[in-house]
Amino acid sequence: MTIRPFSIVQSIIYDDTKDKATGVRIIDAETNEDIEYSAKVIFCNASTLSTTQILLNSKSNRFENGFGNDSGELGHNLMDHTYRVGAMGKVEGFDDKYYKGRRPNGIYIPRYWNVDEKTKNDKFLRGFGYQGGGYRGGNAANNENFGADFKESILKPGSWEFFITGFAECLSYHDNQVSLNTDVLDKWGQPTLAIDAEFKENERAANKQIQEDAVEMLQKSGLKDIIGFDNEHPPGYGVHEMGTARMGLDPKTSVLNGFNQVHAASNVFVTDGACMTSSSCVNPSLTYMAITARAANHAVSELKKMNL
Repeated sequence: MTIRPFSIVQSIIYDDTKDKATGVRIIDAETNEDIEYSAKVIFCNASTLSTTQILLNSKSNRFENGFGNDSGELGHNLMDHTYRVGAMGKVEGFDDKYYKGRRPNGIYIPRYWNVDEKTKNDKFLRGFGYQGGGYRGGNAANNENFGADFKESILKPGSWEFFITGFAECLSYHDNQVSLNTDVLDKWGQPTLAIDAEFKENERAANKQIQEDAVEMLQKSGLKDIIGFDNEHPPGYGVHEMGTARMGLDPKTSVLNGFNQVHAASNVFVTDGACMTSSSCVNPSLTYMAITARAANHAVSELKKMNL
């Protein structure tokens, strides 16, 4: 395997006569030289937004609106998880206890809304999970003191505190999208991405429930000075970008097939977050890894059969 650093992928090369991709075109980030590499199979896994940027920029006579974009869905259905909403409070006692390392503890509360008829509600679709943990606070931040005594004081841990933060599923909305911005170019002369996305009513309703449930759970757990919070934000803070080149059975409504192959160019695979059709409410990286292993196995099988 050869790994080539300092390479900006400009586009995927498509051969109209062969009806397949034949390689990639890159820009050397240090010399600005244009270089082409040929390949039988291409995995475009640059992360959700960059993958779609490459596909949108890969135009040809066959794909005038971006590589594999026969459905018009390329760039649409952008998702992220809602974030920065939950509750925190103080835990009394345990002042003689401390942890080793950089707060190694952590908890996860799986989704419990809309998992069956008993937990179904009419406030919002899908659901959310919580991540959180305990830690000992300090008094160094926003403090004007200084000197040896102050240095000694901030080495003494404060009281125990505990928080849980919800991650809610963002539904797949066609109008949450990215597109090429040809008016603003990067340092290599390539179009940048324009991002137009927002959380909508369903996500706001889930966030409201996240905060209410978080406060109730901490209250019943005996915490004190509980504060519910919702630091409202646009998509992007969860850093779980998904969608924009989604999988599907119908080439008219999706970009990729069930094995993550571009419908119109089966030797090009996309297995990062761009392929996702929904966001669930969990950290998605392990799913990408599983999808990638599955697609790679399929690619090897198809190569042996001379289908790619």
